[in-house]
Amino acid sequence: METCCTALHEGAIDEAAAAEMAPVIAALADPVRLRILSILMASPDGSCCGCDLEDPLALSQPTISHHLKVLREAGLVSGRREGRWVHYRVVEDRLAELSDALRPKVTA
Repeated sequence: METCCTALHEGAIDEAAAAEMAPVIAALADPVRLRILSILMASPDGSCCGCDLEDPLALSQPTISHHLKVLREAGLVSGRREGRWVHYRVVEDRLAELSDALRPKVTA
């Protein structure tokens, strides 16, 4: 069968990569989690304590902890314990993986 244009699937994300990235995208598909990532990325040293997210998000600590858990499970943030506090940071490599997965692969 003859087609009228270039095959649409060439260079697109493959099934395995899509299955791997779907949970990451699902984790980002929440406005609170997007804001958490944005706050972390905008912080001067790239990290902040979970308790510092309460005021800008106007949410309780348990709710913020839930959202941070979802982001951690998706590999988007990591936490480092300092005494009784946990400081969170965006996992830049994971964001790069997501970006690469969505970018069309150019074949020569």
